[in-house]
Amino acid sequence: MMNAKPSSVEEYLSWCSPEVREKLEQMRTTILKALPKAKEVISYNMPAFKTTEVLVYFAAAKKHIGFYPTNSGVAEFKKELKNYVTSKGAIQFPLDKPLPLKLIADISQFRAAEAEKRAELKKKKSLI
Repeated sequence: MMNAKPSSVEEYLSWCSPEVREKLEQMRTTILKALPKAKEVISYNMPAFKTTEVLVYFAAAKKHIGFYPTNSGVAEFKKELKNYVTSKGAIQFPLDKPLPLKLIADISQFRAAEAEKRAELKKKKSLI
């Protein structure tokens, strides 16, 4: 789809067709609401949301929107994701179906809580 490297989420979205951009904007808005402390970044040439670490990524593909909440995000919601194509750290949401916005928000919040715990543990270890 793209050979260039986007410098911002806006630039990434501007390269997509209107139908795909609409889905990506829905996803972006949902994640922003779910993760008010997260910062939008471009990582691996994809829009991503970061606090102490990158929590989730998303991207346009030919027939789906890819959502990348890392291994733990997929594993934790295995049951809820049974109707979607998933792999180790990725979920495919078909372009011809509505996005499961609540599920996207829940997974994003799970990843934020997980990152917070990890950051706390690191802090404790550095105090020892």
